[in-house]
Amino acid sequence: MSPRQITVLGECVADAFAEPASTTNELALRVLPGGGPANTAVSLARLGTPARFLARLSGDVFGRLFRAHLEASGVDLSDAVQAAEPSTLAVAELDAQGQAAFSFHAQNTADWQWTAAELARVDLSETACVHTGSLALVQEPGAVVVEDFLAAAAPHATISIDPNVRPLLVHPDVYRARLAHWCALADVLRLSEDDLELLLPGTPPEQACDIWHAAGARLVVITRGADGALASLDGQRVQVPAVSTSVADTVGAGDSFTAGLLHHLGARGLLGGRLTELRLDDVEEACRFGTRVAALTCSVIGPNPPWQSQLASLAAAERA
Repeated sequence: MSPRQITVLGECVADAFAEPASTTNELALRVLPGGGPANTAVSLARLGTPARFLARLSGDVFGRLFRAHLEASGVDLSDAVQAAEPSTLAVAELDAQGQAAFSFHAQNTADWQWTAAELARVDLSETACVHTGSLALVQEPGAVVVEDFLAAAAPHATISIDPNVRPLLVHPDVYRARLAHWCALADVLRLSEDDLELLLPGTPPEQACDIWHAAGARLVVITRGADGALASLDGQRVQVPAVSTSVADTVGAGDSFTAGLLHHLGARGLLGGRLTELRLDDVEEACRFGTRVAALTCSVIGPNPPWQSQLASLAAAERA
């Protein structure tokens, strides 16, 4: 079965990685197109899911980089807004394990200026799933507009949310204050164990899943890096191990996992409503696929998710 369209809404971010400069008193930056929702849209398209990206793309040098990257990956930008504001920039420093610490330059940038009129014209009749999250759900003035868009989409499409907490830019209390409302809108809630610690400090993952189920989310998936993922469907749980890989960095791994999860569910006709036909073994298979997508993303520098052909090669190698 060919997967139906998934619409992703959210930010593009210029990820600038610090590199050694050729002379002293200089800092060299290698800029790659990133941003959680953009990474997810790119990964979906490369996996073969028709992916439409609702973004506000600046006309500056970074915005042109975003557009070229998204279009080269096959992402549909027909409803993207040509924004007058500048692009969002994040400067990343990598530790010895490839984990990135970001500093954001995001005040009054294009990504957060959504208006109701810009989203009112979007046709979701062919969309099986709407995915969003990260800063688009918390950065004003557009956050409330995005929430209203999700509420309007929820009767007709599966809603997927990734909080992707960025405490250096938005205090976790802002996420905590809205999370129950997001769960009431969402069918799928995917977050990392770092997000869990920021949102519910000291709470065991299983207990957190039950809290978010009670708030309305049917499927909760917590990714745990090298420890794989915990998935909970209405309280039924499954642990999925990570795929071993040589890690270049972990940038975009969670976004790629989410794309793999949604792609796998969509390819089996399980998206498009309230997940009423979803079973725990479907979830386990989708999470295993997501871990393979994430592993390949971790094996290269920056948020550069794999193409469908690379997944096929990995599967063949695993069978050998």
